[in-house]
Amino acid sequence: MQGKVVLVTGGAKRVGAAICRKLHAAGANIALHYRSSAQDALALQSELHAERPGSALHIQADLLDPQALSRLVEVTISHFGRLDALVNNASSFFATSLSDVNDQNWNDLIGTNLKAPLLLAQAAAMELRHNHGAIVNIVDIHAERPMPGYLLYSIAKGGLAALTRALAQEMAPQVRVNAIAPGVIVWPENAEWSDEARRRQIIAHTLLKREGEPDDIARTVKFLLNDAPYITGQIIAVDGGRSINL
Repeated sequence: MQGKVVLVTGGAKRVGAAICRKLHAAGANIALHYRSSAQDALALQSELHAERPGSALHIQADLLDPQALSRLVEVTISHFGRLDALVNNASSFFATSLSDVNDQNWNDLIGTNLKAPLLLAQAAAMELRHNHGAIVNIVDIHAERPMPGYLLYSIAKGGLAALTRALAQEMAPQVRVNAIAPGVIVWPENAEWSDEARRRQIIAHTLLKREGEPDDIARTVKFLLNDAPYITGQIIAVDGGRSINL
């Protein structure tokens, strides 16, 4: 990926940071988006610059602001002179039952998980077509089998799965669009997921009987961007087999 430029949303920590490191190690220049994790973003940019000066850029933006989305793309192209790939990794995640549905929760979960990837793809489309680029969306295994108690999140990720296939049609033949559906990779930061018994029960449903690692997702992103020129419109489950064993 030498000389290629990749915009990664939510790239400051957790899975997003692993994606940034993996693509950077393959030679890519990284535009690292963050919303509130400024300290993590700056630290990661410094780490990447230490390996290759001038190879990373951190950009703050609220993905719920449509104008900020087009600015993300514009700043990336202005700084690096091009854009070759977009990784829609950023995501809001919290429980919503039917009784919890309101405008605020809808705008947050649908906005970050579905609307933002759509508008970023729209903003980047011309440049990605020109460079025969690619998009990778981070979906969820619960896009196909909704998670109880997470109504809006499941709807949003289901929409993102549909968006992946629709964009693959819309942007062909110049741009490839694929997605990754993670399983148990990094536990959510919400307090309700700290229960060890609940974690063990979830892991027991994976065929490999263990958690995955952020690098499992990062390697798959690199594969889809760099090593899969004849793959588009696909969603790869990286979940230790959990999705076929629920």
